[in-house]
Amino acid sequence: MVAISWTSVASRRKSITIAQVLRDLALYFVLAILAVLSLFPFVWAFFTSVKPDSEVLLLPIRLLPNVWHFDNYLKALGAENFGRYFFNSFIVSSVVCVAQIVLASTSGYAFARLEFRWRSQLFALVLATLMVPFQVTMVPLFIMAKNWPLLGGNDIWGQGGTGMLDSYAGLTVPAFATAYGTFLLRQFLQSLPSELEDAARIDGCSEFGIYWRIILPLSGPALATLAIFSFQGVWNDFVWPLLIIKSDPMKTVQIGLMAFQRENTTEWTLLMAATLVATIPIVIIFLLGQRYFTQGIALTGLKG
Repeated sequence: MVAISWTSVASRRKSITIAQVLRDLALYFVLAILAVLSLFPFVWAFFTSVKPDSEVLLLPIRLLPNVWHFDNYLKALGAENFGRYFFNSFIVSSVVCVAQIVLASTSGYAFARLEFRWRSQLFALVLATLMVPFQVTMVPLFIMAKNWPLLGGNDIWGQGGTGMLDSYAGLTVPAFATAYGTFLLRQFLQSLPSELEDAARIDGCSEFGIYWRIILPLSGPALATLAIFSFQGVWNDFVWPLLIIKSDPMKTVQIGLMAFQRENTTEWTLLMAATLVATIPIVIIFLLGQRYFTQGIALTGLKG
């Protein structure tokens, strides 16, 4: 009887192991297909960027070019003032990223750890702004930027000049505050133990000292997640810079890519080359913060 029972247990374990292996293989197969589908647009863009113009729209469609033209990248970057465009995008994205981290961490700390009247109601109002699309606020935001007092030749009443239009202030200041960043930091900070703050208050630490010395160093994953989302969102933004930027020296990368799309034709090879180069900073930022990004996504969903 003992031999029979051990034989049945061994066979059951073997069947469970085989089932797990098959399940893992099926999962890896599905993930591999999704990975190929996700990477295929980048592969297609790369091969298009090194083709001659005559092969881009050639039928039947061929993925690999007959002649590889890597000089398309030099032509694309030399066609317009892309050095200036990259500089503008990097400055704007970096400034907005730092501002969002500061404002979101302070507001998130207030909503998560401080007790004050109407805290829940105010946080609900902040979340409600997430449901308002940018197309609704676009025109009022443009009017506010144009009529900003004492900037761009405006008087104290916001008249007579251009305000924040066609300037770094217009590209950065409207994006400083973000409801998503406040929500992200608030969710993360709620998962931290309150005993840390209680011990700091007993030692005489101020509220700002608790935020700066205790909360902020422990918020690395959430801050990295917000930094990646913020930098990527501003770097890829097209509509707002298109609205307020008029002069060529103030253009960002996404506006600069429009130079390859003319009224009657599009230079696909140069456009794909410049687009791939424009994605490099986003890839670098994500790779540098990937570990913290994964932790931030996991931890900010623990508590509601």
